[in-house]
Amino acid sequence: MIAFADRAAFLAALEDLPEPCSASTMAARARQGELTKPAGSLGRLEEIATFMAGWQQVRTPRLDRVRGAVFAANHGVAARGVSAFPAEVTAQMVANFMAGGAAINVLARSCGAELAIVPLDLDQPTGDIAREPALTEVECLAALNAGAAVATADTQLLFVGEMGIGNTTPAAALSAAAFGGDAAQWCGRGTGIDNAALSRKIEAVDQALALHQGHCADALETLRRLGGREIAAMAGAILAARLQRMPVLLDGFIACAAIAPLVARNPQFTSHCLAAHCSAETGHAQLLEHLKLEPLLHLGLRLGEGSGAALAVPLIRAALATHGEMATFDQAAVAKSR
Repeated sequence: MIAFADRAAFLAALEDLPEPCSASTMAARARQGELTKPAGSLGRLEEIATFMAGWQQVRTPRLDRVRGAVFAANHGVAARGVSAFPAEVTAQMVANFMAGGAAINVLARSCGAELAIVPLDLDQPTGDIAREPALTEVECLAALNAGAAVATADTQLLFVGEMGIGNTTPAAALSAAAFGGDAAQWCGRGTGIDNAALSRKIEAVDQALALHQGHCADALETLRRLGGREIAAMAGAILAARLQRMPVLLDGFIACAAIAPLVARNPQFTSHCLAAHCSAETGHAQLLEHLKLEPLLHLGLRLGEGSGAALAVPLIRAALATHGEMATFDQAAVAKSR
């Protein structure tokens, strides 16, 4: 199991990222050219198949085990009235997840994914990022390792989601710290806040950036100052997946913001990631541009929980099914194009 013993271990892992198997990618592309279809006619399904082949290091990848994880935590900044819901909803929704009654439970069952629910110190909100760091270094490392623990070696595709009232506020701060811009550029309406709450949110992010940005010397420091437990856990899970050559389906704004500090340090970090969708949250489309990822779906979602990623799993299954099960020109006795 992947674990980060200290700051140095985390930062070293981020600098030494494994790459996909180029031979497997080339073999998968060659197979695509043998299948009974015009070259490129299955569009992104072909790209997904070769992407998965490279990371699974095989010519014909499989998808027998998909794993999702939802991390939950509370944020001190929520007390500023930056969400349409009170902070106690986080714990209430965790109970709903545990009972199998939330959207992500239904979607995970629908797409054939295992689902882990990981609450993180729900009775201990983070520090209010507008006036202090969200986490200590020890707390941030604990969250990173809680995330890394879900990336088990037998997983062929991982997606992560989150629950944490107020967490689009630190997500906006992380995005601005990583890629520039002011709070108004990155802050959206999250759970459906009104104009007054949006103004409070923008003010909180502006204050957080003024307080912390000069101290964000590396990815861990950025995460601990401006993030949160569930946000750091997602970053830890996605990094642990990369270290095991495990492909990842990224969910919405918060999941992408969780890795923004990692991408700012190492722009190649997202090579093992597919963007499941582009959400309706204000900053997500521009964040995907910075991550250099093109979303698979545009459904107007803004739920979080990993819901958009779960919806994209059937596309991955379809890509691998067509890649692995279609007949070749020789098998079907079909003439190839001239």
